[in-house]
Amino acid sequence: MNDSVGIVKTEYAQFDTQLRLESGRLLGPLTLAYETYGTLNTERDNVILVTHAWTGDAHAAGVHSKEDRRPGWWDNMIGPGKVLDTDRYFVICSNTIGSCKGSTGPTSINPRNGRPYRLQFPVVMVRDMIHAQKLLIDRLGVTSLQSVVGGSMGAMQALEWGIHYPEMVRSIVPIAGTGRTSPMAIALNNLARQAIYNDPLWKKGNYRPEHPPADGLALARAVGHISFLSDASMHLKFGRRFSVRDGMFDLFGKFEVERYLDYNGGNFVGLFDTNSFIYLAKALDLYDVAWTFDSLQEALSYLRCPSLWFAFSSDWLYPPNQTEEVVEELEKQKKPVEYHLIESAYGHDSFLVEPEKFIPLLDTFLRKI
Repeated sequence: MNDSVGIVKTEYAQFDTQLRLESGRLLGPLTLAYETYGTLNTERDNVILVTHAWTGDAHAAGVHSKEDRRPGWWDNMIGPGKVLDTDRYFVICSNTIGSCKGSTGPTSINPRNGRPYRLQFPVVMVRDMIHAQKLLIDRLGVTSLQSVVGGSMGAMQALEWGIHYPEMVRSIVPIAGTGRTSPMAIALNNLARQAIYNDPLWKKGNYRPEHPPADGLALARAVGHISFLSDASMHLKFGRRFSVRDGMFDLFGKFEVERYLDYNGGNFVGLFDTNSFIYLAKALDLYDVAWTFDSLQEALSYLRCPSLWFAFSSDWLYPPNQTEEVVEELEKQKKPVEYHLIESAYGHDSFLVEPEKFIPLLDTFLRKI
């Protein structure tokens, strides 16, 4: 069986509307970049919405051309015969607003002045992201979502979907997520922001795209990337090996882990817009499922559908106890909830690195919906 969705194309949906954000500001017109895999059934209800993480995009599976050697970020999950089986499901992945991967964000043209928004772009929250996605789901004529599945920031979106569109969502699968961002996670994002702000090329967000604040963004990405890993995964991958390029007693000599972070951060500069990075980091910091509710308990009371939660033993960005806080409250409310703590040495990135550890559990869950 061919297990790939093959060549896919990113589509762009235009909405001549004003979306009222949680801040009270209006954002519009809107563009949402998205990809679909599989076939929508006659009832228009075999849909699984895949929601992406911080710097992800709509390209979740397949390739964009025969020459493309880099498949979508969850290609091992989406396709014929895979857990998100495109012979059974119609899978949708939409790029979030605030990003730079095709949806309306800081790099988009501000209709008021004909120039890129840059820092005139309004602050967005995860809840705003899912309200924008609802416009797309309606445009596609989808009547219900069999499930919303996502990791990290995608897990936050999945939970928001379940709470705010209970009449449409039949299940959610938050993976490596949290009900609210912790002070430690906010502190790490602050370090990343300061790295950008201190780069003289940032120019308060008014940098030229061809001359971004490369050093600041590379360092910001390195800070973030450390939080995606774990002590165990760093030992496995790098140990205390010193770079073969350098002398051990060279003051500026580097360990292999330092070289890796330099490479990863530098490579990221050409892939993502700096202002978008900042805006999405802010959305992560602001995330609290109890926003506009009196309590976590009240917010979760609106979740009607079954939910499947995964946390990873070595994740210190959104550690298991943060998932368990939400799960325990759902259990108290007698909600249909299932939770699995997955043993993995790969930290927060485990949901991308070792999906085979939770795929059978996800498959069993989806077949019951």
